[in-house]
Amino acid sequence: MKNHVYKVLTLDEWEIAETSGLIITALDQKDGFVHLSTASQLSATLALYFSQEDVIVLLQLDNSKIKDNLRYEEPIPAGNRKGEFPHYYGDLNIDTISATWNLNRAAFEIPIEVILQGEQGPNA
Repeated sequence: MKNHVYKVLTLDEWEIAETSGLIITALDQKDGFVHLSTASQLSATLALYFSQEDVIVLLQLDNSKIKDNLRYEEPIPAGNRKGEFPHYYGDLNIDTISATWNLNRAAFEIPIEVILQGEQGPNA
């Protein structure tokens, strides 16, 4: 199993997830899967898709709870990002969350725990 995977949500998306029990965004619904990132992909994900948000919610997902529906695939939509990205197929429940952080735009600093996980290699 690869490194932990993460979902980034706006505060509004997080509020909907807490109410519904499902982690999904309008983009996820459109594309037919839940877009996720590895620790090493987070900085670019934040810069490319969340630069206008003052605060976001970072969710770390429990690999043992999502592994059956998780696939690593080329980026969708195709663009200048390289590598394989984690995509979750199916209903992603909030009970799959193993950690949650609120990140402020001031720095969008990734928690040290996440940065260190990214350095552990592809099978950690």
